[in-house]
Amino acid sequence: MQAIADAIFDHWHDLIVPSLVAGTTLLIGWILKRLLFRGLHRWAARTATDLDDIFVGALQRPFMLWVLILGIHLALQASALPPRLTGYTGRGLLILWVLSLTIVGATLAATLVRRYGPALKGAAPVTTLSQHLVRAVVWSLGLLIVLNTLGVSITPILTALGVGGLAVALALQETLANLIAGFYVSVAGHVRVGDYIRLDSGVEGFVADISWRATTIRALADNLIIVPNAKLAQATVTNFTLPSPRMAIAIPVSVSFDSDPDRVERVLLDEVVRAVGQVDGLEEEPAPVVRFNPGFGASSLDFTVMCHVAGFTDQFPVQHALRKRFLARLRAEGIRIPFPTRTIRLDRPPSV
Repeated sequence: MQAIADAIFDHWHDLIVPSLVAGTTLLIGWILKRLLFRGLHRWAARTATDLDDIFVGALQRPFMLWVLILGIHLALQASALPPRLTGYTGRGLLILWVLSLTIVGATLAATLVRRYGPALKGAAPVTTLSQHLVRAVVWSLGLLIVLNTLGVSITPILTALGVGGLAVALALQETLANLIAGFYVSVAGHVRVGDYIRLDSGVEGFVADISWRATTIRALADNLIIVPNAKLAQATVTNFTLPSPRMAIAIPVSVSFDSDPDRVERVLLDEVVRAVGQVDGLEEEPAPVVRFNPGFGASSLDFTVMCHVAGFTDQFPVQHALRKRFLARLRAEGIRIPFPTRTIRLDRPPSV
């Protein structure tokens, strides 16, 4: 009986001690997390930048997973399990820890690129493709560390990838073409997220995103147009945002033949100058001009008012407002806007 009791005691002892070690580690880690991150959040709130907030948030999410890995490791060290089994388990915990660090690093790198990439001078535009590339680099480093931990040689894997790369390239020609074209479009900087572009096919709108396969364009009607990157790279693109979002607009105005051209020019120019600061999107510089069109219309004198707006979409409300102001001003000045007229002459045949 004594031998049975000793065996039971030893069995429970082997279970209780590792469980206590793991539970104590988790409890200490939970308390440490509450105290540590409470202080870190207070410290981050007092700083001017949000960079520390990003790091604190990235570390807070996997913290308890790391504590759990530590608790299991310490419990294994306190157990009576065979060294071979504890070695395998410890290696698995190490791999899990490396993978968790890789996930945190990939997420953190993509977040930093998205938040601070646009502020870097000379940097490529921040798109979904650029964020995916950053994640891929971090994941590649993490997987190499995992393979090294497992004792796997990397050289044969790279050789196999090189041999199979040709077959993969042939099978995924369209996908690789879109990927390379998307990378080229992002790095070249001729088309950026937020730019208003028009393709030679007639597709136009704001660039919403550039992914690994396609570029998303948001039309003025708020519809999304998906253009494969390879077609975008081959298309003739008009970018209305580069080199400056400011653009010129031309507003035609016609008056009757009995109007004084110099007076019409002064009236139209004065009305545009007055509208600056009152019409949203109308720019003061470059200064507006009024041009008397070459030739003469069928029933009118034709003028063109040239002015500049802040952006592509500003041209529509600005033209709307200026046309109403021109009409009211011309009526007040007594300058007529003629209707199309034709003079028909009927000749009687000579009497015999």
